[in-house]
Amino acid sequence: MPMPSALEIARRATLKPIGEMAEAIGIAPWLVEPYGEHVAKIRLDAIGTLAERPRARYVVVTAVTPTPLGEGKTTTTIGLGQAMRHIGRRATITIRQASMGPTFGIKGGAAGGGYSQAVPFESLNLHLTGDMHAVTAAHNQLAAMVDNHLYGGNTLGLDPHSISWRRVVDVNDRALRNIVIGLGSSADGVPRQTGFDITAASEVMAVLALSTSLTDMRARLGRIVVGYTKAGQPVTAEQLKAAGAMTVIMREALKPNLLQTLENTPVLVHAGPFGNIAHGNSSVVADLIGIRGGDFLITEAGFGADMGAERFFNIKCRVSGLRPDAAVVVTTVRALKAHSGKYRVVAGRPLPEAMLAENPADVHLGAANLRKQIENVRLHGVQPVVAINAFPGDFGSEHAAIREVADSLGVRSAVCTHFADGGRGAAELAEAVAEAAEEPSDFHFLYPAEAPLRTKIETIATRVYGADGVDYSAVAARQLDMFERSGFGGLPVCIAKTQLSLSADPALKGAPTGWRLPVREVRASAGAGFIYPICGEMRTMPGLASNSAAERIDIDANGEVVGLA
Repeated sequence: MPMPSALEIARRATLKPIGEMAEAIGIAPWLVEPYGEHVAKIRLDAIGTLAERPRARYVVVTAVTPTPLGEGKTTTTIGLGQAMRHIGRRATITIRQASMGPTFGIKGGAAGGGYSQAVPFESLNLHLTGDMHAVTAAHNQLAAMVDNHLYGGNTLGLDPHSISWRRVVDVNDRALRNIVIGLGSSADGVPRQTGFDITAASEVMAVLALSTSLTDMRARLGRIVVGYTKAGQPVTAEQLKAAGAMTVIMREALKPNLLQTLENTPVLVHAGPFGNIAHGNSSVVADLIGIRGGDFLITEAGFGADMGAERFFNIKCRVSGLRPDAAVVVTTVRALKAHSGKYRVVAGRPLPEAMLAENPADVHLGAANLRKQIENVRLHGVQPVVAINAFPGDFGSEHAAIREVADSLGVRSAVCTHFADGGRGAAELAEAVAEAAEEPSDFHFLYPAEAPLRTKIETIATRVYGADGVDYSAVAARQLDMFERSGFGGLPVCIAKTQLSLSADPALKGAPTGWRLPVREVRASAGAGFIYPICGEMRTMPGLASNSAAERIDIDANGEVVGLA
């Protein structure tokens, strides 16, 4: 009998009232703002009221370098959270919020899957409490004020050719990547070329994820740089007098959203910064609340350990002050076979037939990537645990091959069937994580805040990615010098590169060596609080595929949603 769809499973779940979920993690009723029966906003006062409760063990879930199909990191995060109850522990989960662009595209939703998902499924994947729309509105309010400033005489001397602040929308729409605005009469504004990004790529989203309070968010929004004068001086949202209005729009969005899993484990769902050009982690405020909610706080970092986890350690933890106790590195048989370099995997297409055959040798061949990602976790003094996310077509010999790799490195491992079996399918993983998290931790940042920007970039490139060094274009070199002079040198760096390789070339699989990281451009997310060097082409506005999920999503005769995955 085929397994029910995620939506069907979610609709059969027995959910608890959201007040009970809040009470389970110590949140008083007056801090809960319900959105229906099973979703609520949590007031930020909860951070202070929970301060006397014991601190949970802090666990980040990361992964090997992903294939285009994904390896089930969110599902593992939720399955692990559910599994803690099966071993007599209490967990809280924090994950990013779904972007509707990918939900209506190929990727699908971000609620997990099978019997390890956050619910209500439809609410989580469609609007939730409106945070995405608030980010969109605040971002575009600033864009409107930039163009109004140009129209009104440009007293700040903003160079129209230097304006980096585009517009955003939470839809995959390639036709908006490059546009011309201000056409028509003189009353319609100043004509210039610009474009749209997807909302998750907005710096406002990164600000939301890294703010620690409403006051902090107000200050970060004010520091956003929209462009430069011809003399190279940054022009900010504060100078445009836009930050106040943006904060008002974002005020409710700063409150984390409380949901639950299929097995009634509390889940805080909040913020969804892009994993390529931003830090790719859920919000600091959600973690500051969840860290006092039980025995374990389990969070997820985007993409592989070279990307989301590195930024979790060096950006998010630097802001939050929280220190991780363990890290889960999710892998799959198919991912390691893909990293053997023998197979071509394309999103939306079946896996190559030869890749589905039993072949532990291919697993060992691709395990170089797993070894490097384990090393990347250990670089930060954190104890890794390997989660082998099992798929129905896997062979026991292939799981054994992954365990052999983990054993050779002295790392705990567990085979997980949480997609099909829920929390009990990740009980072995939960035991391994609990043991690892209770060992002494030596967490440390990879570089000091005061190090020069080039030193930070080169440290990540050589130690995390495995590059021989870094090559800067003439433009990037000038930009780095300008940012140092402008006082941004103390910020951490968030390197924008492909997620499909440890290198900057998506075609290079495994753990490539003998290459150098090319930095073609450097930008400042001064509001969010990081510098991002750009290595390669980054798509910040996805397009719809010819067989996108949007074509299958509808309502039935009873008004129920169908086709949502």
